Amino acid sequence: MQDTVVHQFARLEVAGGVARLTIDRPPLNVLDMATLGEIDDLLDSLDGTVRVLTIAGAGQKAFSAGVDIKDHTPDRVAAMLEVFHRVILKIRDMPFPTIALVKGVALGGGCELAIACDFIVAEVGARFAQPEIDVGCFPPVAAVLLPRLVGQRRAFEMIMLGTTLGAQEAREAGLVNAVAPAGTLDQAAHEWCERILARSAIVLRLAREAMDVPPALTDAQALERAERIYLDRLMKTHDAAEGLAAFLEKRKPEWKGA
Repeated sequence: MQDTVVHQFARLEVAGGVARLTIDRPPLNVLDMATLGEIDDLLDSLDGTVRVLTIAGAGQKAFSAGVDIKDHTPDRVAAMLEVFHRVILKIRDMPFPTIALVKGVALGGGCELAIACDFIVAEVGARFAQPEIDVGCFPPVAAVLLPRLVGQRRAFEMIMLGTTLGAQEAREAGLVNAVAPAGTLDQAAHEWCERILARSAIVLRLAREAMDVPPALTDAQALERAERIYLDRLMKTHDAAEGLAAFLEKRKPEWKGA
């Protein structure tokens, strides 16, 4: 794929196995239908060379202030939810880790886009909120994902009361993985990507799949599912054998991603 793909409201840059998707509608990076369509297309363009995807917002004020309120009207909301939820599910189904890089506000659909990622790295001053309740709505993605991330009580507070979490509060709640000092978000992103790139791509993919447990499964069923992934797929890879051998031989493993 191309190293850089630039659309009107979003762009994608790929280098060294890292893809960076930037929402480019400053100052607030509002997600209108055109922007969502561009993000959808860019996600489709990712190929097998990508080992980690980061998602960020352009400018200093916002990761994203959410979906354009004009697209919530009764005549447009079904089409908006279709494309927005398609984007969310594509992020959730990526075969590699995803990281949201949050500077400024992540509100509404912007917060949902961030929590769809595997990791969130936020800069000091970032704020997370689901304020849909204030305009007579609720956030479907957050209704599904937030209770898993922060617990039901805190999720009730964010969704039913519109409570805002600052970066450190979000870190303490389990929503955010790391908080970067002001002006260091890009450096933090680089460090997190390097940590991912140092691991086996195939092992990361299988671990991610094992953790994505269907809600209907009991603990016993989920454990059986994870065991089958481990025995039937993981243990047949080169990298599983290589990792164990490298540990026993006291050397650095040489991953092949297979």
